[in-house]
Amino acid sequence: MAITSTGLNAATNAEYVAATATKDKSVLGKDDFMTLLLVELQNQDPTEPMDSEKILTQTSQLATLEATDNTNKALSDLAAALGTTQQFSTIAAIGKTADLGSNAIVLDEGADTTFEMYFPDNVSKGTIEITDVNGNVLKTLDVGTNPKGVYQFTWDGTNTAGNALDSGIYYASAKYTNSDGDSLTTRMGAYPIESVKFDSGKTYVKLGSSYVELSEVKEVY
Repeated sequence: MAITSTGLNAATNAEYVAATATKDKSVLGKDDFMTLLLVELQNQDPTEPMDSEKILTQTSQLATLEATDNTNKALSDLAAALGTTQQFSTIAAIGKTADLGSNAIVLDEGADTTFEMYFPDNVSKGTIEITDVNGNVLKTLDVGTNPKGVYQFTWDGTNTAGNALDSGIYYASAKYTNSDGDSLTTRMGAYPIESVKFDSGKTYVKLGSSYVELSEVKEVY
């Protein structure tokens, strides 16, 4: 901003200070500059009036500043509106399946590990396979006979021989047969979206028994 205080006397400064005394600002806004310009005009030297070109330049700068403020406010309002729209559009995803992009489970040696898995069809029979990073099957767990849904399983951290495995990341997937005799597969990390929650500006979806931040979901189908 090119506005200066050239030509202001002590009285002018006092008037400006009085006009802005109720405001504690580190950055001057358009109202402050307009006040300053008016004070300059009121207290200019009659024998050396302000240059009209300078007045026009300052007025133009004020108009530009006001337009910028209005644009910023409009963009801020638009961003808020879009954010709200995006939040509530997530409600339409209820009932769809959210994929977290991984079926990894973390094992602490010597401790049981509990995880959940979603079966989109009725289960006549089936097994869960715990594998290592290379796909080697280390342990199998019986699924049982259950209606479709999300079920919780507990792995004691041992392999098929009953030996405790080292702490680390393992993977859980399942092979099962539905009531029609079809062979199907599923894995940990994909669950139906049961509900949506908004908290502190963030969106969460309920997957199984837990709420997960929407940003952690890799795919919805």
